[in-house]
Amino acid sequence: MKGMLLALLVSAPFAASAATGTFKDTCSMKASKTTKKSELMTMAKVKADEAKKIALDAVGGGSIVKGGIETEDGCLIYSYHVKGGKQDKGQTEVFVDAGDGKVLGTEKEGQFRAALEKPVDKTKELAGKTKEAVTGEPSTNQAMKK
Repeated sequence: MKGMLLALLVSAPFAASAATGTFKDTCSMKASKTTKKSELMTMAKVKADEAKKIALDAVGGGSIVKGGIETEDGCLIYSYHVKGGKQDKGQTEVFVDAGDGKVLGTEKEGQFRAALEKPVDKTKELAGKTKEAVTGEPSTNQAMKK
């Protein structure tokens, strides 16, 4: 019983996030999950700096903890995790359309979920640094630095 309760507690934040946002009917640009990050960046009409400003404005300021360009639900978007601003605790993930700069949605993430993601972010950061050392090319997998 304890194991089932623990599994439910751990999986609930991820299930909730998976259920909330579908952008395929509202986004202006489509992209495949298999498209390389470098290609996604050249496809985007809205550049990363502009998308960051849009994300920060959407939640009333703060700072971007991590994020970047990606494909979600077949749409080309920027996804940024913003901490601070008008928020009390945790982070808000903001989804910005890479084609027209519209905010497609936001998702509040509590401190619990942010804590669960930290080991994953650290692993991605280490993998990105290793890739850079081996290939000499910049990695897009690293968490953003403040």
